Amino acid sequence: MHKLTLFVATLALLAGSAVAQTDYPSRPITMIVPFAAGGPTDTVARLIAEPMTRTLGQQVIVENVAGAGGTLAAGREAKADPDGYTLLVHHIGLASSVGLYRKLPYDPATAFAPIGRITDVPMTVVAKADFPPGSVGELLDHIRAKGEEVIFAHGGVGAVSHLCGLLLMDALGTKMTAVGYKGSGPAMTDLLGGQVDMTCDQTTNTTSHIKSGKIKAYAVTTKERLPSLPDLPTLDEAGLKGFEVTAWHGLYAPKGTPQEVVDELAAALQAALEDPKVVERFADLGTAPVPQEQATPAALEQHLQAEITKWKPVIAKAGEYAD
Repeated sequence: MHKLTLFVATLALLAGSAVAQTDYPSRPITMIVPFAAGGPTDTVARLIAEPMTRTLGQQVIVENVAGAGGTLAAGREAKADPDGYTLLVHHIGLASSVGLYRKLPYDPATAFAPIGRITDVPMTVVAKADFPPGSVGELLDHIRAKGEEVIFAHGGVGAVSHLCGLLLMDALGTKMTAVGYKGSGPAMTDLLGGQVDMTCDQTTNTTSHIKSGKIKAYAVTTKERLPSLPDLPTLDEAGLKGFEVTAWHGLYAPKGTPQEVVDELAAALQAALEDPKVVERFADLGTAPVPQEQATPAALEQHLQAEITKWKPVIAKAGEYAD
């Protein structure tokens, strides 16, 4: 009887070990991006997908689900099976959607299992190469004088470029003609082609074009100048005191994803952010991976809640909603 009991106990131990040591991941993982290919969020996702693939031992496939300011992709993620095989890379727009949309089919604060922050990306105010203003001061005066004659492109309602534009127009007390696209990539294409006048976009999408002279750069939206673009003043320097906006990115799974899966994904993300090629590529784009202590589920959850609290009243003051 004693031997039988020992045998049963051993089987139970082995079974428990098998449960604890799941075979996740056993198939490819989809990483949803809420915007079009070629945009800054797409760039960030593809940079981390390759090293995460190596760590996890399964292909991480980036899928672009553009539209509705990122809410289509976020809604799909919220409804996905909580098994760790459908992930979401989103930026500040996940937090701002609470203020922009009166009705959402999900609650950004509770519908997801945060995995970790990825990077904080500075923004640049840029224009087509032949735009008349020669300095940021002249640009601000030009916008004040011309108003709706100035065509401002953005990546869609809720995109960080849209938010930056709202803040800029509010700070200047005037309205430009805002033209939305399905992502910053298409907006940048039209800016390069001269079909629109200006935009406010992430360094991941503008730095190479700025350095090549294909677009004209006026300012950055950070508190301090950027080492990668040291000649660009801040908007605060230009007289818009306290003006600051950056695009931060995070990685999410659906709510209810097992904690051990979330932890494994967080570890893979942290390893990706230490990959020398990722660090180098981010530096080329004017940004950097967040510190390891910010690339955790708890840190991302706290940051998301803080950003929701910050942006909701800002958007309400601007008085522009997505629905």
